[in-house]
Amino acid sequence: MEFRQKNISFLFFVFAFIFLVVYSLSANFLQLKSYNIMSKLTVNNKTASDDVVLVVIDDKSLHEIGRWPWKREYYLEIFDYLENYTKTLQIGYDGLIMAPDSEHPESDRKFFNRIGKYDKLTAGVAFDFNKFEEGIDEQYYDELLRTKSDIKIIDKRSKNKKPSDLFKSFTVLQKQYFKNIQALGFVNVPEDIDGYVRKASQLIEYKGEFFPSMALKMYSNLTGMKEFLLTDNYLYGFSDERTLKIPIKNEYGFVSNYICYYKTPDNIYSHKKYSASDVINSYRAIKQGKKPILDPKLFENKVVFVGANANAQALADVIRTPISENFSGLDTQATNFDNLINGKYFITTGEIYNFLTCLTIFIAVFLIVNSLSIVAAMTSSVCIMFSYLLFAFFMYSNKIAVSLILPELFILVALGCAYSYKYLLEDTKKTKIQKAMGKYLSVDVMKNVVENIDNISLGGKKADVSVLFADIRNFTSISESMSANEVTMILNEYFSALVPIIEENNGILNKFMGDAVLAIFGEHKKSENHALDAVICADRMLKKVKHLQEKWIDEGKPKIEIGIGIATGEAFIGNIGSQNRLEYTVIGDTVNTASRIENYNKIYRTNFLISEATYKRVQKQVDAITIKDVLIRGKSNKINIYEVIRVVDKD
Repeated sequence: MEFRQKNISFLFFVFAFIFLVVYSLSANFLQLKSYNIMSKLTVNNKTASDDVVLVVIDDKSLHEIGRWPWKREYYLEIFDYLENYTKTLQIGYDGLIMAPDSEHPESDRKFFNRIGKYDKLTAGVAFDFNKFEEGIDEQYYDELLRTKSDIKIIDKRSKNKKPSDLFKSFTVLQKQYFKNIQALGFVNVPEDIDGYVRKASQLIEYKGEFFPSMALKMYSNLTGMKEFLLTDNYLYGFSDERTLKIPIKNEYGFVSNYICYYKTPDNIYSHKKYSASDVINSYRAIKQGKKPILDPKLFENKVVFVGANANAQALADVIRTPISENFSGLDTQATNFDNLINGKYFITTGEIYNFLTCLTIFIAVFLIVNSLSIVAAMTSSVCIMFSYLLFAFFMYSNKIAVSLILPELFILVALGCAYSYKYLLEDTKKTKIQKAMGKYLSVDVMKNVVENIDNISLGGKKADVSVLFADIRNFTSISESMSANEVTMILNEYFSALVPIIEENNGILNKFMGDAVLAIFGEHKKSENHALDAVICADRMLKKVKHLQEKWIDEGKPKIEIGIGIATGEAFIGNIGSQNRLEYTVIGDTVNTASRIENYNKIYRTNFLISEATYKRVQKQVDAITIKDVLIRGKSNKINIYEVIRVVDKD
């Protein structure tokens, strides 16, 4: 019992170790893969808002307006059209104006002077982990950035959320542009470790202050929401007309949330897209009193994001997302805003939930395997896998990102561990049964049964063997002078001493018959001379009994003598009995002869007699006295038997 408990405890720690290793190595990676798979499966349930649209500098724009880089006054035509000729609500420009256009300085001057006239425009800035270059007036630019970002963040995070100092600088925009632009928001897009964009950042911590994303800044401008509350798990915003509540992650200087992506008919854009050339040509047509290509009503009450994404001239701006390998970077900004304005975010389950889910599934499958048949256990496990898949699909459809692959993996891990445990347990039981049965059957007989467990049947074969009978002289009268307990003890000691001698000499203990022993030599243990094995065994048994006699006399127990008879010849060996009860034994004339010869020990007052057939096989190894013309019951003719006086050990 104690040994079994130790084994179970050891297996428990092994399985716990396997669980923790698999979980720790797979959790993050498989959680990310789960997000990709389920986002793609459920994205068709989500359609982007018609109120958010894109104006893209695409291949068509480059073909119609001119090669890149454009004169910056072309942007003014886009912004003029959207702000002055349509009822656009907000404009987001996903671009960084960092270097002057040396070929068109007049165009730059015009652009920088007029950029401050657009009240609805929010432009992009990007934060960096590196310090500003030498010669940059950090204080001046920092102050400008605060003015252009202009929202208030109340930090109510717990003390363990230490301030981040990862971001050291931001893009140094053209000074006149930076000075005149009315609103700025960062356009950094954080990638996960595998290069996919699953999160949108709302805030970046820079020099102890928080700055908004372009989407959050545009949301603030649109709603008038200027003050936000940051906690460990949520970003809150309040105004007279609406409340904002974003489930967030605080990591690496970003305050981010998981993006709720929308259906992408072309795998690039999820929002309605217009070519920048159509916007510019529409503006020019209106200025000339002509009908525009794009009706200004198309942008009425819309939020517009402007940016570039063209295959030509290195203008491609695509990122890897769970729903597409070539998703528009501009549309990522639009999707972030769409999520904010419509309150659609993915909530992800935490580490504790994921760990407990995997542990629960692991334990459940483990118990099922050890409680049910293999068919029922496998069916139940498949049902659990399928049910969890449906559960995950339902949760993702409701914008709750649960782990998918990891729990399914742990169903397989649990199956492996459970069947390993079951196998080891059954193997332990099998070993125990074999040990127990070894006390009732010969170890070799039992081993043969185990090896041929699927072919056990009635029947056997004839074989050339030597049969040994050993019997205690006058045991009935001796036992009458002892108690039952004393009889049991002396027999147990006697048999415990003799059985190993039989096995050591290639014999098989066939059975105990009261105080007698029947042993077989030649099956299943093969040897060159099984008759000699039997004779040497008998000689050593007699010597062992002589040693026991001295011990028993010292203990006040009666002196016990034994007689041994050995016969060699053909006998039937196999299973006899019925289909429900078998006995592996040896029967035939050789067995009867060995028994009869053993009985002659009483008549001739000997201890060790063998048949003539046995003597012929061992005569060179023994000194023997011939006893002639003995009549054996069951035989018509008399035979010679031999008393063995001394054995020359074959070793």
